[in-house]
Amino acid sequence: MRAMFIFLIFAATGFSQTNTYNISFENSTHHEAVIKATFPEIKSDTFEVRMSRTSPGRYALHEFSKNVYGVKAYNSKGKELEIFREDPYSWKITGHDGTVKIKYILFGNRADGTYTQIDETHAHLNIPATFMYSEELKARPVEVSFDTSQHPEWKIATQLKHLENNTFFAPDLYYFMDSPTEISDYDMREFSVNGKNIRFVLHHPGTEQEFQEYFEKVKKIVLQEKEVFEELPNYDFGEYTFLACYMPNVSGDGMEHRNSTVLTDVTSLSEGGMTENLPTVSHEFFHSWNVERIRPDSLEPFDFTEANMSGALWFAEGFTSYYTNLILTRAGLLTPEAYVESLNGTFNYVWNSPATEFFNPIEMSYQAPFVDAATSVDPVNRENTFISYYSYGSVLGLALDLKLRKKGLNLDDFMKLTWQKFGKPEVQYTISDLEATLVTYAGKDFATDFFNNYIYNSKMPDYENLFATVGLQLERASKNAFFGTSVKTDSNGAVIYGNIQRNTPAYEAGLDKGDRIIEVNGEDVWEQNSFDTVLEKYKPGEKLRLLIERHGQTFRKVVTLTEDPTYTISIDPEAGKKEIMARQKWLSGK
Repeated sequence: MRAMFIFLIFAATGFSQTNTYNISFENSTHHEAVIKATFPEIKSDTFEVRMSRTSPGRYALHEFSKNVYGVKAYNSKGKELEIFREDPYSWKITGHDGTVKIKYILFGNRADGTYTQIDETHAHLNIPATFMYSEELKARPVEVSFDTSQHPEWKIATQLKHLENNTFFAPDLYYFMDSPTEISDYDMREFSVNGKNIRFVLHHPGTEQEFQEYFEKVKKIVLQEKEVFEELPNYDFGEYTFLACYMPNVSGDGMEHRNSTVLTDVTSLSEGGMTENLPTVSHEFFHSWNVERIRPDSLEPFDFTEANMSGALWFAEGFTSYYTNLILTRAGLLTPEAYVESLNGTFNYVWNSPATEFFNPIEMSYQAPFVDAATSVDPVNRENTFISYYSYGSVLGLALDLKLRKKGLNLDDFMKLTWQKFGKPEVQYTISDLEATLVTYAGKDFATDFFNNYIYNSKMPDYENLFATVGLQLERASKNAFFGTSVKTDSNGAVIYGNIQRNTPAYEAGLDKGDRIIEVNGEDVWEQNSFDTVLEKYKPGEKLRLLIERHGQTFRKVVTLTEDPTYTISIDPEAGKKEIMARQKWLSGK
């Protein structure tokens, strides 16, 4: 019920207990901002401020305090106060007079959905990466002023409520932290859908004509996604904002928020972004329903001090990924042939992964804190133990949609039901709630079968028969020999450069990452153009007798080749009229 809470707060006026921030960019050349914060009417003797350790839409830890320095604290009269530290994330202040004023310097030089970048082109601000906060004052409203005097051409785009000039409002800490802000000399287009304003802010080096062409594509995506749920969400201030930054100094990303989304990419519209950047638009806008309002209870309330774990990401992220290219197809921005071809990479990645031996989709979702833009220095065995919940959920969404269509139902109507039950009233769901909703929509036997086999367990649906119902065919890509791992060839031989997947010829032969293949059946590898050239001479079932160098020692291994396990999904040229009509109904716009 967060939306109602927001408006109740906003309806009140004359707050004396409002936390205020000011941020300025005098040293933007060197990626610094100066931030001042005022916290009035403090009741505790020892007052604590923190930097967040994570960010809404992310699940891993990012330790934003590492880029904060020059921290000073003052009372209401300007007297400097003592600060002491008990951990790397917080600052404790004593001796105040009921008001604490903080001043600090922030360094930021990565523009994406998680971090902050300040330079001479823009201030791209992710709020948790930028502003200190007080946990004890989290229910208070927030006002923030952006000082752009050093860059008078800059404008401010955000889902925060505009008050006056460069000052904006958030009803509480949660909304503030969920409100990324792009400050630059951007362009903007907007249109209205059923009284709700959709804005597209674009910071880019292109032309107005390019932006207009791109914006027309964005409008088609918005309207097709609206048709899935039959309505747009009730955006808190009547507006949804795309914050797109297609610049050479950013890092590619997309990150959803309650009434906005961040879109960053180095590819400009003139260099391929006109089509390449659209999938992120489609994916992130779908999140304004699925994950922002159709929300797992495991992500509420969001914890800014610890990693956030949810077992529902196969649905929240994965089903959203399923709709990403499907929406582009329905919007006429991707041909049916191109859509079907796009299924191949994700399908083969999931289908051929040995990770299903260890984890089901729920357990794959649990690993988000380790993989969602997380970093580590020790090697991991993801090739054998992990399937991205984006991909896993995407192919399960595909399977569920096709299974439902066999019954005369469809995934759109199931998503619409989850919206009506959980999203629109903003009641968080559990995984058992999703199963119960599928029971309501498709019957107990159908729902129990799907969840028991594919969600609580890691079996694979019968895709060959499911594809056939919509006039697609699933075939082996080739009958070529399969070695089973990635190999790079250089002047000294061929090197295995990735962890080797279980149940492959290379794995069974005892090869390992870093092994250098010197000879194959007595033939020097470095005399070949590539290791693939060597493999072309052999068939499945034949053996490769390898001379290997590992840790300075040479020895021999024997690999028995198998058939390439890759599949190809394609449109069946001999499909019947019924199947063709089913495919058209599935892929056509509404």
